[in-house]
Amino acid sequence: MSHTSVPVPIRCQLWGRAGGRCQYDGCPRLLFRDDLTQLEMNGAYIAHIIADKETGPRGHPVLSERLKEDISNLMLLCDVHHRLVDREGLDDHPVERLQAMKVAQEARIELATSIAPEKQSHVLLYGANVGQHASSVEYSQAARAMTPAWFPAEPRAIELGTRNSSAVDHDPAYWIGEAKHLRLQFETQVRGRLQLGQIRHVSVFALAPQPLLVLLGTLLSDIPAAEVYQRHREPVPGWDWRADGPSADSSFLVHRPSTRATRIALALALSDELSAERIVPVLGTDVEVWHLTVAKPRHDLVRSRQQLVEFRNVTRDLLNEMTRRAREGEGVIHVFPAAPVSACVELGRVLQPKAHAVLRLYDQNAKAGGFVPALDVGAVPEALEQ
Repeated sequence: MSHTSVPVPIRCQLWGRAGGRCQYDGCPRLLFRDDLTQLEMNGAYIAHIIADKETGPRGHPVLSERLKEDISNLMLLCDVHHRLVDREGLDDHPVERLQAMKVAQEARIELATSIAPEKQSHVLLYGANVGQHASSVEYSQAARAMTPAWFPAEPRAIELGTRNSSAVDHDPAYWIGEAKHLRLQFETQVRGRLQLGQIRHVSVFALAPQPLLVLLGTLLSDIPAAEVYQRHREPVPGWDWRADGPSADSSFLVHRPSTRATRIALALALSDELSAERIVPVLGTDVEVWHLTVAKPRHDLVRSRQQLVEFRNVTRDLLNEMTRRAREGEGVIHVFPAAPVSACVELGRVLQPKAHAVLRLYDQNAKAGGFVPALDVGAVPEALEQ
């Protein structure tokens, strides 16, 4: 227990350095508000790392007196962790461990509070069932992946997905219902705030069937500033961009058909091989299949921001070229996607309804025996009636 009355200026400085939070490693508790009642109160203890008496916790015959009012020797703690470090867990909390906690926590607070407005981004989470598997994205994972390029503008995410939905993508009404819900959520939570200037940048984290990801991209469009993130599976699952970046065989390649036909199809073969033989049974033989692919399609293809920039540039030029061909026929580009989630969202963001042909999006469905039409986006942005 402290015997020293710490001067008010030192107390104020400590509160500021700690950001009003407990400085114990991993404890983010606010110390000026009760968690349960939300009543504002002082729930903080000013604890000495080296006790202010030689006989106290971690006391020292010389340093106790010398450092009793030194801010480098003081920590702001909640009641639980104050008791832990000074009583129940005293032996597990030597001076060096507490000093490391204090330094690390104050560095994080200084970094977070030095954020300029242009570094703030609204976290947008979207999840929808993929087959039998529910898809969810956690705010804490997203917030970690953004920093230090961006920092969350708000303590909560904008969530567009349907939680605990029983709908699955082989149900006839799935695409109509999910598309309607996504549009409604976007209108009520995002578009109005964009128009009012309340949202200036969006960080997008999405896990959903690929046609819905493209639809999300069209709602975001190419106008508001946004960054789309990619979930990685290996070596450690997460949304942060990988330091190793893309490999030498990750350049995007466009393969144009050698013959012309009435129907135009795009095989987006980035995460898996996608041959024309899988498309002909769906559209018939009177179809020309264009391929946007890489030398080695794979699930972990997108590993850096720069790859998505390159994908957008290639895709924009390709849609311009394919639109000219599509308008000579039925006016629709049939899109068969096998691509990472970030590429699907970016495809939608690149699409310009007034300049490009309608995209008819297909979904690979094992229960349906192959690809099935899911959504139209562009000039006719509604779910297809099945």
